[in-house]
Amino acid sequence: MTMQYRRPRALIPGDTVAVVSPSWGGPEAFPHIYQQGLAVLRGWGLRIREYPSTLQPDAVLTADPALRAADINDAFGDDSIAAVFASIGGDDSMRILPYLDAQRIGRSPKILMGYSDTTTLLTAIHLMGMVTFHGPSVMAGIAQFASQSVTSRNHVHAMLFRRQDQHAYQAATHYSNGYRDWADQTQPNVLAEQHYSRGWQFLQGRGVVTGQLFGGCIEVLEFLKGTAFWPKPSFWHGKILFLETSEEKPTIQQVARWLRNYGLMGALGDISALIIGRPHGYTLSQQLALDAAVLRVVHHEFGIEQLPIITNFDVGHTDPQCILPLGVRAEIDCSAMTVRLIEPWLR
Repeated sequence: MTMQYRRPRALIPGDTVAVVSPSWGGPEAFPHIYQQGLAVLRGWGLRIREYPSTLQPDAVLTADPALRAADINDAFGDDSIAAVFASIGGDDSMRILPYLDAQRIGRSPKILMGYSDTTTLLTAIHLMGMVTFHGPSVMAGIAQFASQSVTSRNHVHAMLFRRQDQHAYQAATHYSNGYRDWADQTQPNVLAEQHYSRGWQFLQGRGVVTGQLFGGCIEVLEFLKGTAFWPKPSFWHGKILFLETSEEKPTIQQVARWLRNYGLMGALGDISALIIGRPHGYTLSQQLALDAAVLRVVHHEFGIEQLPIITNFDVGHTDPQCILPLGVRAEIDCSAMTVRLIEPWLR
């Protein structure tokens, strides 16, 4: 049975949004990057609400996961807050999950957006029954908005501000592996060198499939396996699973091993499609080797020959990145090589 997830409302100019730091203390470490991200939000007509942990040094955040969780609870519990944006990722947001107040959070669905280590928070709150948004964070993606393409800027704004019944994703022609050195304040805060993108790669599958989106950073999802915050076996039925790798650049062998885990738990045989994000820092030859490894695990090792597989998708740790709303139904047409949302993600 398909789960119906509660959707947040679309943003409107004048809304107040929360900016939180659920993991690393990036705003304190690089305040100029953080302020540039806030300037973009204000340019959209949004008001900013910071919380006790938002600007704290990383040592304080590391020592007090309950403080970070309290900010999440308070932001969701405040009816004047329309959305919650992660300032940046990190590596230990899983420590805040036991302190989340599901009753307070569940009272009022709001846009919750981030990626990388925020995958833990997106997953936990999604499993509470809400649509959450895998997309750029304030410091990584939003702060560099001026150097993004018009297409990417329009996509991000529309996904947050415009209620639509469907949305067709577009493959980027170029991409960037991260940003210029944040420590060098003499350099503008823009994307790093641009590379030509080979586009989405449809490795196998035919016809049209649909399913609800779920996924995130593959390394961070590994943190959750075996915990109370991991989906039940029945959860995977009919999902379109998307996985992307971080700037730590896991090896192709590591990715293959993690995929085998999904196969052994039965997820690969139960999902409708598999999407792999464009890997950060991989050369073209490494990208091609990753494609071969994904196909080998799914098709040859587990004998799943009809599952649509798309690689090099615009999601995750390279820019531009698409916003993928967890819990929203999407359609993949393998013949037309298109991916689109087929139901509203906002109300």
